Amino acid sequence: MTAGQIGTIVILALALTVMGGGYIAYRVIREKVRSFTRMAFGSDTIKGSIENMDREAEITPKSVSAATSLYLPQILRDFPEFHYDEMKNRAENVLIGFLAGIDEKDREKLSEGITGELREKLCLKIEALENEGAEEHFRNIKIHRTEIKIYRRLKGRCSIIFQSAVQYNYYKTKGGAVTEGAEDRLKQSRYNVEMVYIQDRDLIENQADSGLAVNCPNCGAPLPKLGAKKCLYCDSPIEEFNIKIWYFSDVEEN
Repeated sequence: MTAGQIGTIVILALALTVMGGGYIAYRVIREKVRSFTRMAFGSDTIKGSIENMDREAEITPKSVSAATSLYLPQILRDFPEFHYDEMKNRAENVLIGFLAGIDEKDREKLSEGITGELREKLCLKIEALENEGAEEHFRNIKIHRTEIKIYRRLKGRCSIIFQSAVQYNYYKTKGGAVTEGAEDRLKQSRYNVEMVYIQDRDLIENQADSGLAVNCPNCGAPLPKLGAKKCLYCDSPIEEFNIKIWYFSDVEEN
C-alpha cells in the first residue's frame, strides 16, 4: 500500500469520524429540543407545541380585575339598598344582550335600564356592519366570572364598572365567506360593563361624559338633554328621566 493510499484512508476515516460525531451531536440536540417542547408544551415538535398553546388559550378563561372585596363595602355604605348579586346578573345580561344584538343585528336586544349612549353604540355597530356588508357572530356565549373592577364617585354621579371573563364562538363573515375567527373555535375575551347612578342632575347635565342621553320611545331618536318633555322629531311626550336608578351606560371589550 502506497503512502498516498494510506493518506487517503486516513482522511476518509477522519471525515467519517467527524460526520459521525456531527450526527451524534445532531441527535443529542434534537432529543433535547424534543424533550423541552414535550415538557413545556406537550408536543415533540415546535409546530405541535404552537398548536397545543393555541388550544390551551382557546379554553383558558381570561383573568379579571377582582376588586369586589375592596369596593363593595364602600358601595354599600353609599347605597345600603344595593344588591350586588342582582346588579351583577343585570350586568351580565346587558353584556349578553349587547353581543347578541350585534350577532342578530337586532337593536332591541338592549331594552330597559340602559342609557341612550349604550343603545346608540349598539346601533352604530350594527350600522357599520351593514354598510360593510359583513356580519359578526357571537355564538354559545358563556360568562365564566364577573367582578367589580372600579367604583368611582364623580361630580354629580357614581359609576361602577363590572368586568367579565367571557367565551364564545366568534367569527366574522363577508359575502358568505369567513374573514375572521372560526365558527368551530372558541375565543376567550374580557369585557367591562359600566353602570351609573345620578345623584345631582344639575351638576352633570352639561358634561359630555354624563352617559345619560335617552331615546324617544316612539321613534328612537336621541333626546337633546335630560328633562326633555317631548321628542323634537316626532313630538311624542317623554317620561321624566329617573335619576334615582342605576343605568347601564357602556359595554367595552378590554
